Amino acid sequence: MPLPLYLLALAVFAMGTSEFMLAGLLPDIALDLGVTVGTAGSLTSAYAIGMIVGAPLVAASARNWLRRPALLSFLLVFAAAHAVGAVSTSFALLFCTRVIAALANAGFLALALTAAAALVPPDRKGRALAVLLSGTTLATIAGVPGGAVLGTELGWQAAFWAVAALCLPAAVGILEGIPVGHDAYEETGEPALRTELTQLTRPRLILVMLLGALVNAATFGGLTFLAPVVTGTAGLGELWVSVALVLFGAGSFTGVTVAGRLSDRNPGPVVTVAGPLLLLGWPALAVLAHQPAALFTLVFVQGALSFALGSTLIARVLHEAAGAPTMAGSYATAALNVGAAVGPVAAGATLGTEAGPLGPLHASGLLVATALLIAFPFLRVVTGARSGEARL
Repeated sequence: MPLPLYLLALAVFAMGTSEFMLAGLLPDIALDLGVTVGTAGSLTSAYAIGMIVGAPLVAASARNWLRRPALLSFLLVFAAAHAVGAVSTSFALLFCTRVIAALANAGFLALALTAAAALVPPDRKGRALAVLLSGTTLATIAGVPGGAVLGTELGWQAAFWAVAALCLPAAVGILEGIPVGHDAYEETGEPALRTELTQLTRPRLILVMLLGALVNAATFGGLTFLAPVVTGTAGLGELWVSVALVLFGAGSFTGVTVAGRLSDRNPGPVVTVAGPLLLLGWPALAVLAHQPAALFTLVFVQGALSFALGSTLIARVLHEAAGAPTMAGSYATAALNVGAAVGPVAAGATLGTEAGPLGPLHASGLLVATALLIAFPFLRVVTGARSGEARL
C-alpha cells in the first residue's frame, strides 16, 4: 500500500478520536460550561447530523477542486475547529465548532475514500479502504481511551488540543504525498453533478447503502450502550468499561484488516459468513453478558464481525457508485453516518423496556436480521458476483 494512504489513515484516526471521545468527556464539559449532561450530549448528535448532511453537500461543492488542496483545507478547518473549541467558554460556541468539525470531517472522508481508491489498482480497492478505515478502528483502541485519560488528568480541553495536534503531521503528509494533479476521469472530463446524483436512483446502489447503514446502526447501537452492560449486568467496575471498548476496537481493527484482503478477490464469503455470525453474536452477548469472560470474548468477536461486514458493504458502495467518481465517497460516508445516528436512537429506545440494559444488544441483533432479510434475495448483487446476478 502506498505511503500517502497511511497518511490519510492518520487523519481519519484523529477524526475518529474526535467523534467518539466525547462519551468520556461529557460530564466534565457539562460541569465546566454550566449545562446538563443531556444538553452536552447534543454535541454528539450535532456531529453525526453534520456528517450526514455535510458529506454530499461538501463533496458537491468541492468536486472541481484539486484533490490535495481540498483534503488539506478540510483537515486544517477540522484542526482549527478543535483549537477554538478548546478555548471556548460558551456551550453555544462549542456546539458550533462541533458542527464545523463534522462538516470538515465529512468533506475530508468523502474525498479520502475516493482518493484511497484512486491510489491503488481497481482490484485492491477493498484493501485500500480497509487501511483508511483502520484509522477509525485504531481510534477506538487508542484514541478514545487516550482522550479520556487526558480529559481526566488535564481537563477536557486537553483532548481537543491533542486532536488538533494530530492533524499537523497528517497535513504535512498530505502536502507531500498526495498528487496535486487530476485523476484520469478528470483528464477526459468528469461527469456532470446531475449525472452523478442520478446514480442514487440505481436500486443496486441504494441496496448496498441501506445494508451498510443497517449494519453500522447495529454496531453503534450496541457499542454506545456497552457501559451499562459491563457495570450493571456483569457487575464490574467502571475501569472495565475501557477494557471492553479497547477489545471492541481491537476486534474491529482485526475485522477490517482481514476483510480488506478478502473483499477485493471474493467478498462473498465475508457477507455470507460474517453476516449470520454477527446476527447470532448480539443475542448471545445479551444471554452471556453476566459472565465476564464470555462478555469480553464476544465483545471482541462482535467488533471484528461488525467491521468486517460493514467495511465490505461500504466497499460495495464505492464499486456500485463508480459512475459518480467525485460523489461516491460522500454516498459511502452518508451511509455510515446514517447508521451511526439511527443506531443509538433505536437501541436507546429499548432501555425502558423489560430488557433493560440488554435491550440495545437485542436491538442490534434485529437490525442485522433486517439487513440479512433484505440482502438474501439479492445476494449476488451484494457480494459482487459477476455471473447470473439478480437483476436490479
